[in-house]
Amino acid sequence: MTPHLHSQLQTLAGPGYADLLQRIQRGLEKESLRITPEGRLAQTRHPAGLGSALTHSSITTDYSEALLEFITPVDTSIEQSLDTLADIHRFTYSKIGDEMLWATSMPCVVNGDDSIPVAEYGNANVARMKKVYRYGLGHRYGRLMQTIAGIHYNFSLPADYWQRAWDDAGNPSTLQDYVTDRYLGLIRNFHRHSWLLIYLFGASPAVCASFLRGLDNQGLEPFDDTGRTLHRPWGTALRMGDLGYNSKAQKGLTVCYNSLDNYVLALRDAIMHPHPPYQAFPAGQQGDYQQLNDSLLQIENEFYSTIRPKRVTQPGEAPLAALRRAGIEYVEVRCIDVSPFSPVGINASQMRFLDTFLMYCLLENSPACGDAERALQTDNFNAVVNRGREPGLRLRTARGDAPMSTLATDLLDDMSGIASLLDAAHSSTLYEAARAEQQAKVSDSNLTPSARVLQEMRDQDLPFFRLAMAYSEHWARHFREQPLSETSRQRFEDETRQSLEAQHRLEAQEDIDFDEYLARFFGQYRTLF
Repeated sequence: MTPHLHSQLQTLAGPGYADLLQRIQRGLEKESLRITPEGRLAQTRHPAGLGSALTHSSITTDYSEALLEFITPVDTSIEQSLDTLADIHRFTYSKIGDEMLWATSMPCVVNGDDSIPVAEYGNANVARMKKVYRYGLGHRYGRLMQTIAGIHYNFSLPADYWQRAWDDAGNPSTLQDYVTDRYLGLIRNFHRHSWLLIYLFGASPAVCASFLRGLDNQGLEPFDDTGRTLHRPWGTALRMGDLGYNSKAQKGLTVCYNSLDNYVLALRDAIMHPHPPYQAFPAGQQGDYQQLNDSLLQIENEFYSTIRPKRVTQPGEAPLAALRRAGIEYVEVRCIDVSPFSPVGINASQMRFLDTFLMYCLLENSPACGDAERALQTDNFNAVVNRGREPGLRLRTARGDAPMSTLATDLLDDMSGIASLLDAAHSSTLYEAARAEQQAKVSDSNLTPSARVLQEMRDQDLPFFRLAMAYSEHWARHFREQPLSETSRQRFEDETRQSLEAQHRLEAQEDIDFDEYLARFFGQYRTLF
């Protein structure tokens, strides 16, 4: 443990901090494909019984009509967040007939881009913007990539914590700048160590061969003689590699987290400057919008990152403008696979470890990061994505290569003090148990989710599709056999009705055309500095 981390832990052990650590705030965003009983991508529209995908606070769609996204409100209770997510699943199952939710990150049987319907959001300008953005993604990267699902973990500390930490630090700069700088430090450390999360929680070592039909197999190997499954023998999270959410065009985009201005400037320039290869797609000429613009990024969300600094936006406000206005409010972790071994894709032990990991990233010293270190981080991340369970795998460090298992054990050891503090705050032993569970995976890679997926395929003589289908059917029965309470059902029904009414109000209140709407939106970027 470094002297800096030791000092931070001593401070947090002081009076009053336990109550603040009890109030860590979390929110979950979980994506799931709707599938037919045969395991194919659903071609039906977003069910009317689920309300408006534009305005519903709990149930929306991501890229496709068939890619549902479930959102839990900010909560200080891990159990309550998981219960809420389970209730959203139950309500959804009551509205989708014989369709099911696919239980893994890598998709079901797909028949090329034409089989993937782009999400619809209505006739309001903001709805059209969301749809055009998705058209642009399809043209730039193909629609297949957009069917990959994941879980986003939103994390923040309460305002009282930041006030206390700022006071203890001697009130450097302003409180807003202090909070932002601390979150940026968390993000820099996250990039240094996120390979560990990929090893521990990656659950996508294989994919149905239909996903790559007619495309380059990208070095994947057949799982068996049938050729129905492609995989990496030591892979962990193909979703996070070249097969998944990745962009060759963005590889030249250097985004720096050493200051908020650096981050905002890098993304603003990528949004404002044309990218010649994308000029082939119409961006409003004669009213034809196949993308929002011909820049490297249409909007901030197109930047593929494992973690994002975030702030809740005001109506019509660009995310970068919100960050410039009031600083970082929370971080969004975006590298978590949907686990087929949990009914909602994530469990309480995993969330406790994520809290421990993120607190470590926040509390440990986080020096500024340069190009050489960013390259090292990328190499390590990709190595664990593709070969994370390979015996003897070594990762790069500033002091030379080292065994991944040694680096992982050192990190987990350094997190023990944080787990102890969180346990003390919650009068439990669950945080240390979660940390120990992850250490067991380092000691025995067969305990990792990625190894479990491949082992179950071998033991049951099943291709990836059949294994994932079996879990999808299992969890469908689980939720259908446990219906919502009448109180919860009525709450969701009310939210459904209210979301549809909110969409109608938005559409009725439009007073400018789409060209003007986009001009005003993108005008915000020109006035950021």
